[in-house]
Amino acid sequence: MSKAKFTEADVKRAVKGVIDGGGIVANVEIWPDGRISIAVKEDRRPSVDPEDDPAVWRTGGEDATSVVGVVVGTLDWMFHEYRRTWSQKTAKRLQPLSPGQCRVHETGIKMICEYLLQDGRRLGTRRVSSIDTAFADDLFEKLLFKEVKGEKIERRTTVNHAMKTARSAWNTVSRANPGIFPPKNPFEKMGLQSNSRETPHATFAELAAFRAKAIEMGYSSLATGVLIGWELLQREAHIFIRFVAEHYRPPSRPNHVYVINYKTSTGSWEPLFNAKGKPLYPQLMTELDAIKELRPTGGLMLRRDGSSQPWFGKGEMLTQVQRISKKVILAASLRPELTFTSFGRHGGTTEASTSGLTETQLMQKGQWSSTAAMANYLHDDDEAKQDAQMKRIKRRAKVAKQAAVK
Repeated sequence: MSKAKFTEADVKRAVKGVIDGGGIVANVEIWPDGRISIAVKEDRRPSVDPEDDPAVWRTGGEDATSVVGVVVGTLDWMFHEYRRTWSQKTAKRLQPLSPGQCRVHETGIKMICEYLLQDGRRLGTRRVSSIDTAFADDLFEKLLFKEVKGEKIERRTTVNHAMKTARSAWNTVSRANPGIFPPKNPFEKMGLQSNSRETPHATFAELAAFRAKAIEMGYSSLATGVLIGWELLQREAHIFIRFVAEHYRPPSRPNHVYVINYKTSTGSWEPLFNAKGKPLYPQLMTELDAIKELRPTGGLMLRRDGSSQPWFGKGEMLTQVQRISKKVILAASLRPELTFTSFGRHGGTTEASTSGLTETQLMQKGQWSSTAAMANYLHDDDEAKQDAQMKRIKRRAKVAKQAAVK
């Protein structure tokens, strides 16, 4: 007996027929991974429950089992519509979201939509018209702590990201559906605060020790990677996922390197020589020139040593970079709390600030859109404070000398 072959249109018609027969009018969409989405346009079934009370919560916030369909006007529907924009360019975004950004959003969406209300229903089934600022604040408090083995653990960073995802989804979807949403976004201006824990930053001496040990252990590409992060203030993902041969000294710009900032859809050409033709990054340029020779057809600049495979894995995960970096750090007897990021954007930015770069120069160098964002990469440093006070003392002496002459 031969097997019947069904087209995507056949499946859509079959699913839609079953749904319509049950009293629901809906659109059916089949995704590339095989998932079927059902956007309910109208529910003609008899009403069972009134809209649930905004204050009814179930303590604990355990995850619930997802349902397949989404009803227009609910949080499930809002996030469903928001997902559809991730692969598109928008007015504020010049390219699709990266897999990493999508993962962060998915974590937040699950945290919000799968939360169980006191009556046992998923939060995702609530209508956006019933969500106000008090509700959003209460939701934040309910999600902030998660019980693990009888102990409440704070997960502020994750919940902050979830609230930001909800805020972005609301702003994006409400523009195309103004009649469904209240005029005010309840996830705006929540006053979210970050954890006090900061990323440890490495010193230049620690950078040198890491690079020497990485080369000794056979990870020269990792040694070059940390130097790129330190000198060009690059993010880990941009170094190993976005940096390609065409970005380094192309025929059209032989004296520049393109420093990409995929997160903000920006980038800039960084000069490699000063006005007199002297190299600004002699060690880094020596290493990148050698790597460029091995990339005659282009492609990724930094690849795994010995295999030429990308450093990133499925979903652009950089697990190998993080694992090998920690291995090198411990082998070099460096501080165990250090990570690859400690040497890159964090360590390089702190050194740049200590070296006397102005706020404007730092923002241009690191491609930050605001001083608030840049502040996350500037760490307390005795040298910077000592230098600042020495400048004040020198200034006083200069003023006193000028006064004495008069």
